[in-house]
Amino acid sequence: MPIHVIVEGKNDRSKLKRLVAPEINILCTFGTLNSLKLESLRKQVGYDEVYLFMDNDSSGKKIRGVLRDAFPDAVQMYTRRGYAGVEGTPDEYIIAQLEKAGLESYIQYPEFPSF
Repeated sequence: MPIHVIVEGKNDRSKLKRLVAPEINILCTFGTLNSLKLESLRKQVGYDEVYLFMDNDSSGKKIRGVLRDAFPDAVQMYTRRGYAGVEGTPDEYIIAQLEKAGLESYIQYPEFPSF
C-alpha cells in the first residue's frame, strides 16, 4: 500500500525526499488550504496510509488541524518548537520522527564521513 507524507512547502518536501526511499510520496499543501486543494489531496491519497509532518508554528498548527479532520487516521509527526520548520530541522531529528512513526524501513540514512 502506498505511503504519503503531507508537508507544507516544497523546501520541506526536498528536505524529506533526501531522507526517505523514493516510494514514499511526499505531498505539499503549499501554505493555506482551501477546499479545492483539500479535495486534490484526498484524491491523491485515496485510502492509502497518510502521515502529517507540519511546522511547529501557528500556520503549521492551523494546517494540521484541517488535515487532521480530513485524514482522521493519519499518523502525526512533529518538528520541535524553535526549529525553522521541517526544512530547518536537523536530519537526526527528522530520522527520529520517521522511526517513531514506524517508517524505519523507508529511511535513507545519510552517509556520515568517517575520519
